[in-house]
Amino acid sequence: MADNSVQQYLDLWRENRELLEAKAPAFMNAARHEAASILAATGFPRKGDEGYAEADIDAIFGPDLGVNIARVPFRVDPSGAFRCSVPNISTLTGFIANDIFAAGDALSHRLPEGVKVCSMAQAWQENPELLEKYYNRIAPQANGAVALNTLLAQDGVLVHVKRGVRLEKPVQLVNILGGANVPMLAIRRLLVVLEENSSIKLLLCDHSDDVQPNVSDAVVEVHLAAGSNLQMYDMEESSSVTSRYANISVCQERDSHLLLNVSTLRCGTTRNDIRVSLDGEGAVCRMSGMAISDGSQLADTSATVLHNAPRCVSNQTFKYIVDENGRGAFQGLIRVAEGAHHTEAYQNNRNILAARTATMHTQPQLEIYCDDVKCSHGAATGQIDPRAMFYMQSRGIPQSEARTMLMQAFMADVIDGVAIDALRDRLRHLVERRLCGIQATCGSCVPAQAMKCVNKEAEDD
Repeated sequence: MADNSVQQYLDLWRENRELLEAKAPAFMNAARHEAASILAATGFPRKGDEGYAEADIDAIFGPDLGVNIARVPFRVDPSGAFRCSVPNISTLTGFIANDIFAAGDALSHRLPEGVKVCSMAQAWQENPELLEKYYNRIAPQANGAVALNTLLAQDGVLVHVKRGVRLEKPVQLVNILGGANVPMLAIRRLLVVLEENSSIKLLLCDHSDDVQPNVSDAVVEVHLAAGSNLQMYDMEESSSVTSRYANISVCQERDSHLLLNVSTLRCGTTRNDIRVSLDGEGAVCRMSGMAISDGSQLADTSATVLHNAPRCVSNQTFKYIVDENGRGAFQGLIRVAEGAHHTEAYQNNRNILAARTATMHTQPQLEIYCDDVKCSHGAATGQIDPRAMFYMQSRGIPQSEARTMLMQAFMADVIDGVAIDALRDRLRHLVERRLCGIQATCGSCVPAQAMKCVNKEAEDD
Protein backbone atom coordinates (compact mmCIF):
# COMPACT_ATOMS: atom_id res chain seq x y z
CA MET A 1 0.00 0.00 0.00
CA ALA A 2 1.45 3.37 -0.98
CA ASP A 3 2.01 6.07 1.63
CA ASN A 4 -0.65 8.77 1.93
CA SER A 5 1.59 11.35 0.26
CA VAL A 6 1.90 9.06 -2.78
CA GLN A 7 -1.63 7.65 -2.67
CA GLN A 8 -3.25 11.07 -3.11
CA TYR A 9 -1.52 11.46 -6.49
CA LEU A 10 -2.34 7.94 -7.61
CA ASP A 11 -5.98 8.56 -6.70
CA LEU A 12 -5.91 11.90 -8.49
CA TRP A 13 -4.63 10.21 -11.64
CA ARG A 14 -7.19 7.40 -11.56
CA GLU A 15 -10.14 9.66 -10.79
CA ASN A 16 -9.25 12.28 -13.42
CA ARG A 17 -7.57 10.12 -16.03
CA GLU A 18 -9.93 11.05 -18.85
CA LEU A 19 -9.52 14.81 -18.33
CA LEU A 20 -5.78 14.48 -17.74
CA GLU A 21 -5.23 12.59 -20.99
CA ALA A 22 -7.61 14.74 -23.02
CA LYS A 23 -5.40 17.77 -22.37
CA ALA A 24 -2.10 16.00 -23.18
CA PRO A 25 -0.39 14.61 -26.29
CA ALA A 26 -0.36 10.83 -26.80
CA PHE A 27 3.34 10.26 -26.01
CA MET A 28 2.85 11.66 -22.50
CA ASN A 29 -0.21 9.51 -21.89
CA ALA A 30 1.71 6.39 -22.96
CA ALA A 31 4.20 6.89 -20.11
CA ARG A 32 1.72 7.36 -17.26
CA HIS A 33 0.92 3.78 -16.34
CA GLU A 34 4.57 2.85 -15.82
CA ALA A 35 5.15 6.08 -13.90
CA ALA A 36 2.28 5.19 -11.55
CA SER A 37 3.82 1.78 -10.87
CA ILE A 38 7.22 3.34 -10.15
CA LEU A 39 5.72 5.98 -7.87
CA ALA A 40 3.76 3.36 -5.92
CA ALA A 41 6.87 1.20 -5.54
CA THR A 42 9.46 3.86 -4.67
CA GLY A 43 7.50 6.62 -2.93
CA PHE A 44 9.27 9.86 -2.06
CA PRO A 45 12.60 10.01 -0.20
CA ARG A 46 12.56 11.27 3.36
CA LYS A 47 15.15 13.19 5.33
CA GLY A 48 17.80 10.74 6.49
CA ASP A 49 17.47 8.39 3.53
CA GLU A 50 20.66 7.75 1.59
CA GLY A 51 21.57 10.88 -0.35
CA TYR A 52 18.98 12.97 1.50
CA ALA A 53 20.70 14.23 4.62
CA GLU A 54 18.59 17.39 4.73
CA ALA A 55 15.88 17.45 2.05
CA ASP A 56 12.59 15.69 2.80
CA ILE A 57 10.92 15.13 -0.58
CA ASP A 58 7.98 13.36 1.05
CA ALA A 59 7.30 16.47 3.13
CA ILE A 60 7.47 18.69 0.02
CA PHE A 61 4.81 16.71 -1.86
CA GLY A 62 2.87 15.48 1.16
CA PRO A 63 0.46 18.43 1.66
CA ASP A 64 -2.87 18.60 -0.15
CA LEU A 65 -1.80 20.65 -3.18
CA GLY A 66 -3.96 21.80 -6.03
CA VAL A 67 -3.10 20.48 -9.51
CA ASN A 68 -4.31 22.36 -12.56
CA ILE A 69 -5.59 19.34 -14.48
CA ALA A 70 -8.17 21.42 -16.35
CA ARG A 71 -5.35 23.83 -17.37
CA VAL A 72 -7.19 26.95 -16.29
CA PRO A 73 -5.11 30.09 -16.97
CA PHE A 74 -3.89 31.97 -13.90
CA ARG A 75 -3.86 35.74 -13.99
CA VAL A 76 -0.32 36.12 -12.73
CA ASP A 77 1.00 39.68 -12.74
CA PRO A 78 4.77 39.55 -13.39
CA SER A 79 5.36 43.01 -11.92
CA GLY A 80 3.70 41.92 -8.70
CA ALA A 81 5.48 38.58 -8.51
CA PHE A 82 8.99 39.96 -8.73
CA ARG A 83 10.95 43.12 -9.40
CA CYS A 84 14.32 43.90 -10.89
CA SER A 85 16.78 46.73 -10.44
CA VAL A 86 19.58 45.46 -12.67
CA PRO A 87 19.95 45.93 -16.44
CA ASN A 88 18.34 43.55 -18.87
CA ILE A 89 20.33 41.14 -20.93
CA SER A 90 19.29 40.67 -24.52
CA THR A 91 17.59 37.28 -24.81
CA LEU A 92 14.94 35.46 -26.79
CA THR A 93 12.37 35.05 -24.04
CA GLY A 94 9.66 32.53 -23.34
CA PHE A 95 7.39 32.41 -20.35
CA ILE A 96 5.90 29.67 -18.15
CA ALA A 97 3.15 30.60 -15.68
CA ASN A 98 2.90 27.65 -13.29
CA ASP A 99 2.77 24.92 -15.97
CA ILE A 100 1.50 26.83 -19.04
CA PHE A 101 4.06 27.87 -21.68
CA ALA A 102 3.87 30.88 -23.98
CA ALA A 103 6.52 31.39 -26.62
CA GLY A 104 5.53 34.97 -27.41
CA ASP A 105 6.84 36.78 -30.47
CA ALA A 106 10.53 36.20 -29.73
CA LEU A 107 10.40 32.41 -29.80
CA SER A 108 7.59 32.15 -32.35
CA HIS A 109 8.99 34.40 -35.08
CA ARG A 110 12.55 35.51 -34.31
CA LEU A 111 14.42 32.22 -34.02
CA PRO A 112 16.68 31.31 -36.95
CA GLU A 113 15.95 28.33 -39.15
CA GLY A 114 16.98 25.11 -37.46
CA VAL A 115 16.11 26.23 -33.91
CA LYS A 116 12.76 25.38 -32.35
CA VAL A 117 11.46 26.36 -28.91
CA CYS A 118 7.83 25.34 -28.56
CA SER A 119 5.33 23.45 -26.45
CA MET A 120 5.55 19.68 -26.52
CA ALA A 121 1.97 19.58 -27.77
CA GLN A 122 3.03 21.57 -30.83
CA ALA A 123 6.18 19.50 -31.28
CA TRP A 124 4.08 16.33 -31.21
CA GLN A 125 2.20 17.56 -34.27
CA GLU A 126 5.36 18.57 -36.15
CA ASN A 127 8.08 16.15 -35.03
CA PRO A 128 6.65 13.22 -33.04
CA GLU A 129 9.63 10.91 -33.61
CA LEU A 130 11.88 13.31 -31.69
CA LEU A 131 9.70 13.18 -28.58
CA GLU A 132 9.28 9.41 -28.80
CA LYS A 133 13.05 9.00 -28.96
CA TYR A 134 14.06 11.23 -26.04
CA TYR A 135 11.10 12.01 -23.76
CA ASN A 136 11.33 10.12 -20.46
CA ARG A 137 14.50 8.35 -21.67
CA ILE A 138 17.17 10.43 -19.94
CA ALA A 139 15.89 11.27 -16.44
CA PRO A 140 16.27 8.43 -13.91
CA GLN A 141 13.15 6.29 -13.81
CA ALA A 142 13.47 4.96 -10.25
CA ASN A 143 12.87 8.38 -8.72
CA GLY A 144 9.57 9.23 -7.07
CA ALA A 145 9.60 12.94 -7.94
CA VAL A 146 10.44 12.21 -11.60
CA ALA A 147 7.71 9.55 -11.70
CA LEU A 148 5.20 12.06 -10.27
CA ASN A 149 6.16 14.53 -12.97
CA THR A 150 5.68 11.91 -15.69
CA LEU A 151 2.37 10.81 -14.17
CA LEU A 152 0.80 14.30 -14.15
CA ALA A 153 2.57 16.19 -16.96
CA GLN A 154 0.17 17.49 -19.62
CA ASP A 155 2.57 19.58 -21.66
CA GLY A 156 6.10 20.90 -21.57
CA VAL A 157 8.71 22.73 -23.59
CA LEU A 158 10.97 21.40 -26.34
CA VAL A 159 14.25 23.12 -27.28
CA HIS A 160 15.60 21.59 -30.47
CA VAL A 161 18.67 22.69 -32.45
CA LYS A 162 19.37 20.99 -35.75
CA ARG A 163 22.71 19.74 -37.01
CA GLY A 164 25.34 22.45 -37.48
CA VAL A 165 23.15 25.35 -36.28
CA ARG A 166 24.75 27.70 -33.74
CA LEU A 167 22.56 30.25 -31.99
CA GLU A 168 24.55 33.06 -30.39
CA LYS A 169 21.73 34.99 -28.71
CA PRO A 170 20.65 33.30 -25.45
CA VAL A 171 17.22 31.73 -25.08
CA GLN A 172 15.55 32.51 -21.75
CA LEU A 173 12.68 30.61 -20.14
CA VAL A 174 11.16 32.46 -17.18
CA ASN A 175 9.12 30.38 -14.72
CA ILE A 176 6.55 32.14 -12.53
CA LEU A 177 4.87 30.23 -9.71
CA GLY A 178 1.76 31.72 -8.09
CA GLY A 179 -1.53 33.39 -8.86
CA ALA A 180 -3.89 30.96 -7.12
CA ASN A 181 -5.72 31.33 -3.82
CA VAL A 182 -4.70 27.84 -2.66
CA PRO A 183 -1.31 26.08 -2.56
CA MET A 184 -0.55 24.69 -6.02
CA LEU A 185 1.74 22.05 -7.51
CA ALA A 186 3.24 23.06 -10.87
CA ILE A 187 4.43 20.19 -13.07
CA ARG A 188 7.12 21.41 -15.46
CA ARG A 189 8.87 19.41 -18.16
CA LEU A 190 11.68 20.54 -20.46
CA LEU A 191 13.40 18.53 -23.19
CA VAL A 192 16.58 19.91 -24.82
CA VAL A 193 17.92 18.13 -27.91
CA LEU A 194 21.06 19.35 -29.69
CA GLU A 195 22.02 17.60 -32.89
CA GLU A 196 25.61 17.17 -34.14
CA ASN A 197 27.87 20.25 -34.03
CA SER A 198 25.09 22.59 -32.85
CA SER A 199 25.15 25.03 -29.96
CA ILE A 200 22.83 27.16 -27.83
CA LYS A 201 22.85 29.19 -24.61
CA LEU A 202 19.88 28.56 -22.32
CA LEU A 203 18.90 30.58 -19.26
CA LEU A 204 16.24 29.23 -16.88
CA CYS A 205 14.87 31.64 -14.25
CA ASP A 206 12.57 30.61 -11.39
CA HIS A 207 10.46 33.16 -9.50
CA SER A 208 7.43 32.92 -7.23
CA ASP A 209 5.10 35.14 -5.27
CA ASP A 210 5.13 35.09 -1.48
CA VAL A 211 1.44 34.45 -0.95
CA GLN A 212 0.92 30.66 -1.02
CA PRO A 213 3.29 27.79 -0.14
CA ASN A 214 3.41 26.58 -3.73
CA VAL A 215 5.51 23.67 -5.00
CA SER A 216 7.19 23.06 -8.36
CA ASP A 217 8.28 19.68 -9.70
CA ALA A 218 10.57 20.24 -12.68
CA VAL A 219 12.27 17.63 -14.86
CA VAL A 220 14.83 18.73 -17.45
CA GLU A 221 16.14 16.15 -19.93
CA VAL A 222 19.08 17.04 -22.18
CA HIS A 223 20.63 15.12 -25.07
CA LEU A 224 23.88 16.46 -26.55
CA ALA A 225 24.90 14.80 -29.81
CA ALA A 226 28.49 14.57 -31.04
CA GLY A 227 30.30 17.90 -31.15
CA SER A 228 27.39 19.92 -29.73
CA ASN A 229 27.80 22.67 -27.16
CA LEU A 230 25.31 23.75 -24.49
CA GLN A 231 25.60 26.50 -21.93
CA MET A 232 22.76 26.21 -19.41
CA TYR A 233 22.21 28.53 -16.45
CA ASP A 234 19.55 27.74 -13.85
CA MET A 235 18.79 30.61 -11.46
CA GLU A 236 16.29 30.53 -8.62
CA GLU A 237 15.00 33.67 -6.87
CA SER A 238 11.83 32.47 -5.20
CA SER A 239 10.02 33.22 -1.96
CA SER A 240 10.67 31.73 1.46
CA VAL A 241 7.36 29.79 1.34
CA THR A 242 8.12 28.10 -2.00
CA SER A 243 9.33 24.51 -2.35
CA ARG A 244 11.13 23.36 -5.48
CA TYR A 245 12.29 19.98 -6.69
CA ALA A 246 14.34 20.05 -9.91
CA ASN A 247 15.92 17.12 -11.73
CA ILE A 248 18.42 17.99 -14.47
CA SER A 249 19.61 14.93 -16.41
CA VAL A 250 22.08 15.16 -19.28
CA CYS A 251 23.40 12.59 -21.76
CA GLN A 252 26.55 13.60 -23.65
CA GLU A 253 27.90 11.97 -26.80
CA ARG A 254 31.40 12.18 -28.33
CA ASP A 255 33.22 15.55 -28.09
CA SER A 256 30.17 17.38 -26.76
CA HIS A 257 30.62 20.24 -24.31
CA LEU A 258 28.38 21.20 -21.39
CA LEU A 259 28.69 24.28 -19.20
CA LEU A 260 26.10 24.07 -16.41
CA ASN A 261 25.60 26.60 -13.63
CA VAL A 262 22.93 26.20 -10.94
CA SER A 263 22.50 29.19 -8.62
CA THR A 264 20.06 29.36 -5.71
CA LEU A 265 19.97 33.01 -4.66
CA ARG A 266 16.81 32.85 -2.58
CA CYS A 267 14.48 29.96 -1.80
CA GLY A 268 12.23 28.26 0.70
CA THR A 269 13.07 24.58 0.38
CA THR A 270 15.02 23.58 -2.71
CA ARG A 271 16.40 20.23 -3.85
CA ASN A 272 18.36 20.11 -7.10
CA ASP A 273 19.24 16.66 -8.48
CA ILE A 274 21.84 16.89 -11.26
CA ARG A 275 22.97 13.85 -13.23
CA VAL A 276 25.38 14.02 -16.17
CA SER A 277 26.30 10.91 -18.15
CA LEU A 278 29.44 11.16 -20.32
CA ASP A 279 28.74 8.42 -22.84
CA GLY A 280 30.99 9.43 -25.75
CA GLU A 281 34.77 9.70 -25.93
CA GLY A 282 36.12 13.20 -25.43
CA ALA A 283 32.99 14.68 -23.82
CA VAL A 284 33.56 17.64 -21.47
CA CYS A 285 31.36 18.76 -18.56
CA ARG A 286 32.04 21.87 -16.52
CA MET A 287 29.56 22.25 -13.69
CA SER A 288 29.33 24.93 -11.04
CA GLY A 289 26.82 26.27 -8.60
CA MET A 290 26.24 28.39 -5.56
CA ALA A 291 23.61 28.82 -2.91
CA ILE A 292 22.84 31.44 -0.29
CA SER A 293 20.63 30.20 2.53
CA ASP A 294 19.48 32.15 5.57
CA GLY A 295 16.38 32.48 7.75
CA SER A 296 14.96 28.95 7.76
CA GLN A 297 15.76 28.24 4.11
CA LEU A 298 17.17 24.95 2.81
CA ALA A 299 19.32 24.69 -0.33
CA ASP A 300 20.22 21.09 -1.17
CA THR A 301 22.11 19.89 -4.25
CA SER A 302 23.06 16.43 -5.43
CA ALA A 303 25.49 16.32 -8.38
CA THR A 304 26.43 13.04 -10.07
CA VAL A 305 28.81 12.70 -13.03
CA LEU A 306 29.08 9.29 -14.69
CA HIS A 307 32.22 8.73 -16.76
CA ASN A 308 31.21 5.91 -19.08
CA ALA A 309 33.67 6.54 -21.95
CA PRO A 310 37.42 7.18 -22.20
CA ARG A 311 39.14 10.57 -22.42
CA CYS A 312 36.33 12.58 -20.89
CA VAL A 313 36.76 15.57 -18.59
CA SER A 314 34.52 16.83 -15.78
CA ASN A 315 35.03 19.62 -13.29
CA GLN A 316 32.61 20.54 -10.48
CA THR A 317 32.73 23.57 -8.17
CA PHE A 318 29.92 24.28 -5.70
CA LYS A 319 29.91 26.93 -2.99
CA TYR A 320 27.45 27.74 -0.21
CA ILE A 321 26.98 30.61 2.21
CA VAL A 322 24.68 29.62 5.09
CA ASP A 323 23.56 32.18 7.66
CA GLU A 324 21.14 32.50 10.61
CA ASN A 325 19.11 29.26 10.86
CA GLY A 326 19.65 28.35 7.21
CA ARG A 327 20.61 24.88 6.09
CA GLY A 328 22.68 23.67 3.18
CA ALA A 329 23.58 20.27 1.77
CA PHE A 330 25.75 19.01 -1.05
CA GLN A 331 26.17 15.43 -2.19
CA GLY A 332 28.61 14.91 -5.04
CA LEU A 333 29.54 11.72 -6.85
CA ILE A 334 32.05 10.99 -9.59
CA ARG A 335 31.79 7.45 -10.95
CA VAL A 336 34.39 6.22 -13.44
CA ALA A 337 33.25 3.06 -15.18
CA GLU A 338 35.43 0.17 -16.20
CA GLY A 339 37.14 1.00 -19.49
CA ALA A 340 36.83 4.80 -19.09
CA HIS A 341 40.59 5.29 -19.35
CA HIS A 342 42.32 8.70 -19.36
CA THR A 343 39.45 10.24 -17.42
CA GLU A 344 40.03 13.60 -15.75
CA ALA A 345 37.48 14.36 -13.05
CA TYR A 346 37.53 16.96 -10.29
CA GLN A 347 35.03 17.93 -7.62
CA ASN A 348 35.24 20.79 -5.13
CA ASN A 349 32.77 21.96 -2.48
CA ARG A 350 33.51 24.94 -0.24
CA ASN A 351 31.13 26.42 2.35
CA ILE A 352 30.92 29.33 4.77
CA LEU A 353 28.86 29.13 7.95
CA ALA A 354 28.17 32.78 8.70
CA ALA A 355 26.39 32.08 12.02
CA ARG A 356 26.72 29.52 14.80
CA THR A 357 23.14 28.37 14.19
CA ALA A 358 23.70 27.66 10.47
CA THR A 359 24.25 24.05 9.37
CA MET A 360 25.90 22.46 6.33
CA HIS A 361 26.14 18.83 5.25
CA THR A 362 28.66 17.85 2.58
CA GLN A 363 29.44 14.44 1.13
CA PRO A 364 31.86 14.25 -1.82
CA GLN A 365 32.38 10.76 -3.26
CA LEU A 366 34.58 8.99 -5.81
CA GLU A 367 33.96 5.57 -7.35
CA ILE A 368 36.73 4.48 -9.74
CA TYR A 369 36.64 1.14 -11.56
CA CYS A 370 39.60 1.52 -13.95
CA ASP A 371 43.25 2.59 -13.97
CA ASP A 372 45.04 5.46 -15.70
CA VAL A 373 42.77 8.27 -14.52
CA LYS A 374 43.19 11.64 -12.79
CA CYS A 375 40.51 12.19 -10.18
CA SER A 376 40.25 14.27 -7.05
CA HIS A 377 37.63 15.67 -4.75
CA GLY A 378 37.56 17.91 -1.73
CA ALA A 379 35.26 19.70 0.67
CA ALA A 380 35.75 22.29 3.37
CA THR A 381 33.34 24.11 5.67
CA GLY A 382 34.37 26.99 7.89
CA GLN A 383 33.65 30.49 9.07
CA ILE A 384 34.69 33.86 7.70
CA ASP A 385 38.42 34.32 8.24
CA PRO A 386 38.72 36.47 11.40
CA ARG A 387 42.20 37.66 10.36
CA ALA A 388 40.83 39.02 7.10
CA MET A 389 37.99 40.68 9.00
CA PHE A 390 40.45 42.28 11.42
CA TYR A 391 42.67 43.50 8.59
CA MET A 392 39.79 45.13 6.72
CA GLN A 393 38.36 46.73 9.86
CA SER A 394 41.80 48.07 10.74
CA ARG A 395 41.75 49.83 7.37
CA GLY A 396 38.51 51.61 8.28
CA ILE A 397 36.00 49.29 6.60
CA PRO A 398 32.88 48.77 8.77
CA GLN A 399 32.33 45.24 10.01
CA SER A 400 29.11 44.61 8.02
CA GLU A 401 30.67 45.91 4.82
CA ALA A 402 33.84 43.86 5.33
CA ARG A 403 31.73 40.76 5.95
CA THR A 404 29.80 41.28 2.71
CA MET A 405 32.96 41.91 0.71
CA LEU A 406 34.59 38.71 1.95
CA MET A 407 31.52 36.63 1.14
CA GLN A 408 31.36 38.19 -2.32
CA ALA A 409 34.99 37.32 -2.92
CA PHE A 410 34.25 33.76 -1.80
CA MET A 411 31.69 33.37 -4.60
CA ALA A 412 33.83 35.06 -7.25
CA ASP A 413 35.17 31.98 -9.04
CA VAL A 414 31.67 30.52 -9.49
CA ILE A 415 30.43 33.82 -10.95
CA ASP A 416 33.52 34.20 -13.13
CA GLY A 417 32.74 30.81 -14.69
CA VAL A 418 29.62 32.27 -16.35
CA ALA A 419 30.49 32.66 -20.02
CA ILE A 420 27.83 35.27 -20.92
CA ASP A 421 29.27 38.67 -20.05
CA ALA A 422 25.97 40.43 -19.32
CA LEU A 423 24.71 37.52 -17.23
CA ARG A 424 27.95 37.38 -15.28
CA ASP A 425 27.63 41.08 -14.42
CA ARG A 426 23.98 40.62 -13.46
CA LEU A 427 24.75 37.64 -11.25
CA ARG A 428 27.54 39.50 -9.50
CA HIS A 429 25.14 42.38 -8.81
CA LEU A 430 22.36 40.06 -7.59
CA VAL A 431 24.74 38.28 -5.21
CA GLU A 432 25.95 41.59 -3.81
CA ARG A 433 22.40 42.77 -3.15
CA ARG A 434 21.41 39.39 -1.73
CA LEU A 435 24.28 39.44 0.76
CA CYS A 436 23.30 42.99 1.74
CA GLY A 437 19.77 41.75 2.49
CA ILE A 438 18.15 43.59 -0.43
CA GLN A 439 15.34 41.85 -2.28
CA ALA A 440 16.50 41.60 -5.90
CA THR A 441 15.20 39.50 -8.73
CA CYS A 442 15.63 39.58 -12.47
CA GLY A 443 11.98 40.07 -13.28
CA SER A 444 12.13 42.93 -15.72
CA CYS A 445 13.32 40.48 -18.35
CA VAL A 446 9.64 39.61 -18.93
CA PRO A 447 7.28 42.20 -20.38
CA ALA A 448 3.69 42.31 -19.24
CA GLN A 449 2.67 41.29 -22.74
CA ALA A 450 4.13 37.84 -22.05
CA MET A 451 1.50 37.18 -19.41
CA LYS A 452 -1.24 37.91 -21.93
CA CYS A 453 0.31 35.32 -24.23
CA VAL A 454 0.24 32.72 -21.46
CA ASN A 455 -3.41 33.36 -20.69
CA LYS A 456 -4.35 33.25 -24.37
CA GLU A 457 -2.51 29.99 -24.92
CA ALA A 458 -4.24 28.33 -21.97
CA GLU A 459 -7.64 29.55 -23.16
CA ASP A 460 -6.91 28.15 -26.63
CA ASP A 461 -6.36 24.71 -25.05
